[in-house]
Amino acid sequence: MDRMILIYITNPSKKEAKTLVNLLLKKRLIACANIFPVDSLYWWKNKIADEQEWIIIAKTLENKFRKAKAEIEKIHSYSIPCVIKIPARTNEKYFGWLKSEVKEK
Repeated sequence: MDRMILIYITNPSKKEAKTLVNLLLKKRLIACANIFPVDSLYWWKNKIADEQEWIIIAKTLENKFRKAKAEIEKIHSYSIPCVIKIPARTNEKYFGWLKSEVKEK
């Protein structure tokens, strides 16, 4: 059975986030995505980094995750990209739409 997931991805710029989302949409690996700015603080090379990043929350099916992750890792500019799979549930109408949009066409 297909299950909905969210893929959470951090990006260094809005431009890179949009490029990544467009690639995933064109390959039908996601149905849609939201992009928004966030202040991120994290450990990097023994220092606390304080950066602005752009978050993608992509909506798709669990069976698309491996391919989507491979595509993300192929073009992402970070040496260690953050790609997190989050289980999700939604209403039936939205789920039906999501499934129809990630079908091979």
